[in-house]
Amino acid sequence: MSRPIVAFAKGSWLVPAAKALVAEHAETVDEDRVGEAFGLYCDSFCPPRIDASYLDRAPHLRVLCSATVGYDNIDLAECTRRGIAVSNSRGSLTEAVADVAYLLIIAAFRHVGEGTRWAREGRWTGGPAPVGDDVAGNTLGIVGLGAIGMAVAKRARTSGMNVIYHNRTRRPDDGALEARYVPFDELLTSADCIVVLIPLNAETRGMFGAAQLAAMRSSSYFVNASRGAIVDTTALYDALASKKIAGAALDVTDPEPLPADHPLFTLPNVFITPHIGTATRQTRERMSLYAAHNLVAGIAGTPLPQIVNPAVYG
Repeated sequence: MSRPIVAFAKGSWLVPAAKALVAEHAETVDEDRVGEAFGLYCDSFCPPRIDASYLDRAPHLRVLCSATVGYDNIDLAECTRRGIAVSNSRGSLTEAVADVAYLLIIAAFRHVGEGTRWAREGRWTGGPAPVGDDVAGNTLGIVGLGAIGMAVAKRARTSGMNVIYHNRTRRPDDGALEARYVPFDELLTSADCIVVLIPLNAETRGMFGAAQLAAMRSSSYFVNASRGAIVDTTALYDALASKKIAGAALDVTDPEPLPADHPLFTLPNVFITPHIGTATRQTRERMSLYAAHNLVAGIAGTPLPQIVNPAVYG
């Protein structure tokens, strides 16, 4: 009896142990044979878009497992319509992303980007370095108090910050986190720093535009550690260039990768890292193995542990 075929998307993050695990249960092939595949291993960027046209090339596909938590490159409704179970790797990256998100918060307050440029341009000996702001005593506004948001809130409280947040609904356990729920408009006007930790979808795309950035305090900072398209890049550039907000720190951008000649790189009050939220060896291994275990479950005909479209099971 022939073994099921699992295709691995070109360019997706994969550790050898994950591929070896899948290989125990299936024939593993490159993405160019996806037309024969029962399962597909991918991430949130490779392939760039898994939609109807892509799925038309994969008529036998029944399991699609992403090695990341975000899955905005996957047309979930279309997968469900075709009976394709989709999973992500939730639970594998919380602490790593929270670390980077809080790194960005500190970098924004302390003007790390401006200070680094100051040193590299040889201006260190010409006068005092740029001065930033205290983290302690300021208010952090978290947009998206999920697992990562809660981990960031704990770090913020340890640093002496006040924490407010906005979700679609208030969390019943926010008191234990010492985080206060506020409406979105109030968060914009009350926070000294806003950090975005929500998934990208039709509702959140462009959530931060010119109007939202204008509502922020001129002394406040904007941090994005989720997806670049949640903020209008042109509006963000304008707000930073005109000093409508004090600064920004970004681990994600739109477009991504951000071209080296992009105007954002010319601004002294922005600090940009190249989407390193999950970039630790340990985290990437967990992400990859979570996807592999989901594939193995799908091959065995059992529900995927991290299923994101349970409706596919009826």
